[in-house]
Amino acid sequence: MALSPSFFCNLILFFPIEHLNLKPFVIKCSLFFNIISIEYILMFKQSVSIIEFSELYNILYEVKHLFSFNIYDYSNFNDYISKIESQNQNSSIVILKQKNHPIFQNNKIDKSTILILDKLPVKLEKLTDSINKNLIKKKYEFQSKLNINQYVLNLNSRIISDNINELKLTEKEIEIISFLNKEDKEQAISTLQKNVWGHSSVLDTHTVETHIYRLRKKINDCFNDENFIINFNNGYKIQKLS
Repeated sequence: MALSPSFFCNLILFFPIEHLNLKPFVIKCSLFFNIISIEYILMFKQSVSIIEFSELYNILYEVKHLFSFNIYDYSNFNDYISKIESQNQNSSIVILKQKNHPIFQNNKIDKSTILILDKLPVKLEKLTDSINKNLIKKKYEFQSKLNINQYVLNLNSRIISDNINELKLTEKEIEIISFLNKEDKEQAISTLQKNVWGHSSVLDTHTVETHIYRLRKKINDCFNDENFIINFNNGYKIQKLS
């Protein structure tokens, strides 16, 4: 079912405002961001975790059907930490109401996902617009990065990095790593030719071997890791750490 653009531009919201000093308003958000938000609904819902800010959660919960994200309430910081540790993943966005919160001392938290709401009153229009923009940014960053063992592979910048060093890769090296990372078993040279260089490739096996040899050497020179890509009799494989 197609949705008319006018559906997004003039939604008048009425909800309790006494706790947060929020005023009723007419949503007039950018049509661009609303369209993107609807597209994301069709893929998956991101989440907004509200920590020690029950007043805000109660207000957003009343109109949650209008949002393209899930909302979670955490009465204390430790509950949130326990949740992300058990799921082995961070929330998409975190909202707090103070700058000097203990969350900033926790190394497991991505600080770029935190929104501070310390200046009240605030218009809900402005808040939802900020949330949507940050969710879009988070989604884009998530899609452009791969976590492989102790490394982060940024597909856009073509940089692989650990906590200390980073290494610039070629586009073909990115394709090799991305393909090997998807597979659990060693991949034959002929398979790499077909999937990385293309079906019509007329490369000989020596060319593929040379590319991987140079890639392994670059990884070892930068990170002192000679076991990132393992050479088997039947091909190559990225050695996944348990």
